[in-house]
Amino acid sequence: MKLKWTRVACAALTVAALGGALSGCVALVGGGAAVAGMSAVDRRTTGTQVEDQGIELRAGNRISEVMGDKARVSVTSYNRVVLLTGQAGNATDKVTIEKLVREQSTVRQVYNEIEVAPFTATLGQRSQDSLITTKVKASLVNAKDISSSAIKVVTENNVVYLMGIVTPRESKRAAEIARGVNDVSKVVRLFEVISEDELAAATSKAAPVVEDRSSMN
Repeated sequence: MKLKWTRVACAALTVAALGGALSGCVALVGGGAAVAGMSAVDRRTTGTQVEDQGIELRAGNRISEVMGDKARVSVTSYNRVVLLTGQAGNATDKVTIEKLVREQSTVRQVYNEIEVAPFTATLGQRSQDSLITTKVKASLVNAKDISSSAIKVVTENNVVYLMGIVTPRESKRAAEIARGVNDVSKVVRLFEVISEDELAAATSKAAPVVEDRSSMN
């Protein structure tokens, strides 16, 4: 059953309050994709969080420099794994954009989810994506049985992408929660999956990349 906005309103306020009190959950709207999830309580090392910010900035600037107005792309990095969303005019441009991102020496992996399609994202669509991201993040906080600070949420054209370092149970639970939010058309998990023992150990070493691209329609 879809979650009503009234059910997550209090959690949304909690997210907003945390965002002011800490580095918190910061919502960004870049090129149409709504992003949330940079948290002061994070399973990445502080150094990796800084690296992720640098990757997003450098890759975004490089794409703008080369592509100009031929593409509308958002770059999201989590634990040096990059998600590309948005639109490109043709398949060649889509491949070129991915190559530009892979030029960044600290990038470990790239998920290229750019659509080859006209740039049709309106202000209304971008606003809806931003609202969906806020509602998904609030629902994760409201759930209590999952660490919302370990998950980054990206929404593009009503498709929700979930990134983070999580256990198999958390991966499944997060997808279920996101799928229950109004207006979500699909949930795609791009998690790095670790065992419960690895989570308990809480080592500073980055988790190995385990592709989990299962979708929930």
